[in-house]
Amino acid sequence: MKCSIAFPPPQLQVGFAFSLKRFRAVYLQNALLETVRDLDITELDKELATFVPKEHLSTLAQQGLRAELLFPVPCILLANPYLLGYYRLLMGYSQKEFYGRDKGFSVGYFRNMETKGSIGAKAKQDLSDLCSAFSTAASYLLDGVTPLRLSRNFLDDLAMLTVGPQLRGGANNQIGNEGIVLVFEIIREIVSHAAKDVRETVIEIDSATGRPFLIEFAPDPDIIIREDMAQQEYRNVVAIEVKSGKDVSNIHNRIGEAEKSHQKARKRGFTECWTVVNVARLDMEKAKSESPSTDRFYSLTSLSSRQGDEYNDFKRRVLSLTAVTNPPKKP
Repeated sequence: MKCSIAFPPPQLQVGFAFSLKRFRAVYLQNALLETVRDLDITELDKELATFVPKEHLSTLAQQGLRAELLFPVPCILLANPYLLGYYRLLMGYSQKEFYGRDKGFSVGYFRNMETKGSIGAKAKQDLSDLCSAFSTAASYLLDGVTPLRLSRNFLDDLAMLTVGPQLRGGANNQIGNEGIVLVFEIIREIVSHAAKDVRETVIEIDSATGRPFLIEFAPDPDIIIREDMAQQEYRNVVAIEVKSGKDVSNIHNRIGEAEKSHQKARKRGFTECWTVVNVARLDMEKAKSESPSTDRFYSLTSLSSRQGDEYNDFKRRVLSLTAVTNPPKKP
């Protein structure tokens, strides 16, 4: 059937879908809930009682909601500094508005918390003041929306209203996020026979050691594999950087970025560092000189094919380093 109307393919929206999956792992409720799960609930409740007005604790409790869904406290931001981004998004503040030099809120020195997951000395010193300021803003928001039926999904939707423009503004990063999600999915397929729990941001797998391994999205590096040794104690195993751009002329800059990430990963105790690239031809000697911290370079195209020597090497190492046996052969 012929039609006189034609729309362009929604390529940008496809890219947003990949970005959103990773965004949830770092900055949205998924990341908050993962962080809170490992916190001392007694200490958390103590800080919430300090920073959140009693009437608002009561309002949220009546709706069956925990107060940290709306109110940040120091122990949460110290455990996961990236979550400053969650509370910023929930309040509806853009990055430029929040951190900007000209029109910002004079909190630019907190920016590394959201972008790098690190807290400088001044930021740590002023963390209580930051939480107090958020408490005032969150109280205003809660008072304003109380006539509506509150839920976790409702609060998630509020944060998403700010995410949309931010993702559109960062459209140039869509290719990179697609590649990261693709590598995560390839790993998920490899360990699926041993998967104990598959969530949107974390894969928990049973291993021969008797201790679970976690495969997770992370902001820096992009994907990490850790062994859960005990409560809140992990053995860092693999750090993976994914550079999905196809521009050969820019690949060595990207490898330099991967090296910086891997150097930080080494300091955190990661024993293996891998870099996945997406160019047809790579000068391996030059790449190794630019990122000596990279133990293995992999081609995204080769991994995507799910076959061949390079993919088989990747699969073998993932299984070995997570202490997972090969899947049973199909009859």
